[in-house]
Amino acid sequence: MGIAAAVVTVFIWTSFILIARASSDPARSGTLTPFDLAFCRIVGASLIMLPWGAWLVYRDRDLGVRGQSSLGGLSPLPLRQTVAVGFFGGLLYALVVYNGFVFAPAVHASVLMPGSLPLWTALLAVIVLRDRITLVRALGLGLIVLGDLMVGGVSLLSAFDGGEVWKGDVLFMMAAFLMATYGVLARHYSLNAVRSTIALTVFAFVTYVPAYLVLTLGQVLDGHLLSASWGELLFQLLFQGWGSVVISGITFTKMIQHFGPVRSTMITALVPGLSALGAVMFLDEPMLWNLAAGLALVTVGILFGVRVVAPLAVKNFPDETF
Repeated sequence: MGIAAAVVTVFIWTSFILIARASSDPARSGTLTPFDLAFCRIVGASLIMLPWGAWLVYRDRDLGVRGQSSLGGLSPLPLRQTVAVGFFGGLLYALVVYNGFVFAPAVHASVLMPGSLPLWTALLAVIVLRDRITLVRALGLGLIVLGDLMVGGVSLLSAFDGGEVWKGDVLFMMAAFLMATYGVLARHYSLNAVRSTIALTVFAFVTYVPAYLVLTLGQVLDGHLLSASWGELLFQLLFQGWGSVVISGITFTKMIQHFGPVRSTMITALVPGLSALGAVMFLDEPMLWNLAAGLALVTVGILFGVRVVAPLAVKNFPDETF
């Protein structure tokens, strides 16, 4: 189950980088804004996860389980856990990542997002889980930092000439931090994969959707949902919501349960290379020398963390929800 979850997660994360850039890039005349894409992501996932969450809560109460739900009986987790995973892994991540693709190409995201994820996760695991960083892992994390600097440093220097790519790079680093925070919290609370994904979706729905509708209807926020085609909306609802949230959310959490948060993020070593290759092939993005060097450093750094070690013991809820 852990290996299958890793394969699915890598495939969806790779596709997400390419599709998000193609949808958000102003130069490609995309209809939807980053806030529209976040709306599609949250609403698409909610079509599945809200009824699922309500059913789990109803069943728990029927079995005599009390105090394990929140937000009107839609989230099957207590309020504190729902807010924690929902704020970092649901609401903020969606807003940050789609805006990042407005400024920076997919090749940058390929290096900075999956590349920074092990770095942030390792640091957070030390603080929250009292994990330790071995010498080999420290060397791998050092290579990741160098790779990130090869990409983000050049973009930052171009800011003095009026470039805006650095904004996307910063947002990609923030997105990786938010996903790492969600992963460590899921391990810290020993969360069931389905329940945590439902909880973050419910939190994002009750906080973002009303705010988005009020701001767009009041013309405070520029929304293009009404001008988009039904085909585009349906595709974004299915991929951004069902694929990127429902499926990869569950498989990512299953990875954490099986391998632990640090090794789980290390397993995603294929994502930078695959997504960068896809960006060159399908989006016609150039592979500059600093990007190639950063990609190589990040990939090697991630691979340093993939070692054969005994899985850490994790308290798992039974997967009765599948």
